[in-house]
Amino acid sequence: MQNPASSITPRPVKRVVIAGGGTAGWMAAAALSKTLGKAVDIVLVESEEIGTVGVGEATIPTLVTFHRLLDIKEQEYMAAVQGTVKLGISFENWKDVGHRYIHSFGISGKDHWSAGFQNFWLRGRAEGVATDYSDYCIELQAALQDRFSHLPRYHVNYAYHMDAALYARYLRGFSEQHGCRRIEGKIVDVATDAEGCITSLKLERGEVIEGDLFIDCTGFRALLIGKTLGVGFTDWSHWLFNDSALATQTTAVRDAVPYTRAIAGKSGWQWRIPLQHRVGNGIVYSSRHMGDDEAREEFLGSLEGEVIKQPWPVRFQPGQRQQCWAKNVVALGLAGSFIEPLESTTIHLIQRGIVRLVQGFPHTITQPAIDEYNARLNEELQHVRDFVVMHYHISDRRDSPYWQEIAEMKIPDTLRHRIELFRETGNVFHVPGELFGENSWVQVMLGQGIEPRRYHPTADVMTQADLVRFLGDIRNNVLGTVRQMPTHMDYMRSYAPAPVPEAVRKAG
Repeated sequence: MQNPASSITPRPVKRVVIAGGGTAGWMAAAALSKTLGKAVDIVLVESEEIGTVGVGEATIPTLVTFHRLLDIKEQEYMAAVQGTVKLGISFENWKDVGHRYIHSFGISGKDHWSAGFQNFWLRGRAEGVATDYSDYCIELQAALQDRFSHLPRYHVNYAYHMDAALYARYLRGFSEQHGCRRIEGKIVDVATDAEGCITSLKLERGEVIEGDLFIDCTGFRALLIGKTLGVGFTDWSHWLFNDSALATQTTAVRDAVPYTRAIAGKSGWQWRIPLQHRVGNGIVYSSRHMGDDEAREEFLGSLEGEVIKQPWPVRFQPGQRQQCWAKNVVALGLAGSFIEPLESTTIHLIQRGIVRLVQGFPHTITQPAIDEYNARLNEELQHVRDFVVMHYHISDRRDSPYWQEIAEMKIPDTLRHRIELFRETGNVFHVPGELFGENSWVQVMLGQGIEPRRYHPTADVMTQADLVRFLGDIRNNVLGTVRQMPTHMDYMRSYAPAPVPEAVRKAG
């Protein structure tokens, strides 16, 4: 529904100005220049003096799709960003200290149209004929065994680990090849018209960049959407306590594994992201429960390998912009929302904002287009938020004030419904198009110890002999398929990188 208080006079779009580079800015530039570069003028303004957060190095499978849409060649990309394959996330110490499970990108078993596979597995476990849930998913078993391959008869769901700075450089070369112009300069002033829409950006050296549609990729500063337009920010810190991070890079001391590690601590958690040439490391914590000096000491004491770059701090507020598109400004990345990096969703949310913008790109900016964009993105943000909050809420840990306070927190009603439904029935509430599918919810809830009290009666239609055969065939297929895969690093070594284009090597 249109909001009259925020409606604008329709205005044509011929010039798009992207404020800020980094991952968000150059992903936007790549998509817009590839698809619309011949129809609109695209300019990206960034300053080498202003750094980027530089920690978005773990992704989810939607990035593979994004690259295919833009016809980005995987081998070329992997060589440019020193990438490795990611099959999921290893959650360590989340249910309790010493416990581990993997949330993989795969599909477990075979569903019936009336009930998900977990219902058949639940019956099998109750009758002692089912093995661990991980035995019924190719990607999960491949992650546990450090294996990977593209298979001719099975589409393996995977994502990437990558160097964020190299990715931005790669996309810059790609974007410039498709007509995007980069302008170096620090933005010192933003001009608006009588209606409050932005008309131009003034740079430190005096240059004025005019535009019709502006994309705010200025990170947490939110220079256009927040500082200039005054769009508020909804705080989610009552659900997500972490507000601080330290990040660094270390040399690799072993072969890269095909998963991200998320290791829970007493006041937050740490990440480990293995690349071809190094490891990305970070600690995410609540400043109310852990001081910066304590966090630094704990973090440095846990690292493996030689520190390449001294840890740099990141302060953030979890939440979302009340409108990610306001007037003639679209906010992407940290300018629009930040949940936290637990499920590697930051780049995905950038991507979803870009794809929705491209799909609904306006010849003329109108309020209905703005309202539709905000409504769909708001639904997706709340879905991702609930999925991340769930990891904390269903933990059994009570060994510190941080986890004790989490145990007492009131969670969103939307999340409470999903958890109670699974606990009572074994079923998962899922809306078509949501990022995290049914099996993701099942893997995390089972992984952290939620035991459904019932399963769907469809599972009782099978005789026990048929159930044993059904489960056994799936398990044997999974384990047999994974045994044929090479180790992850053997595959990477044989996956000969394509030459990186000259324009990409020179960019940045």
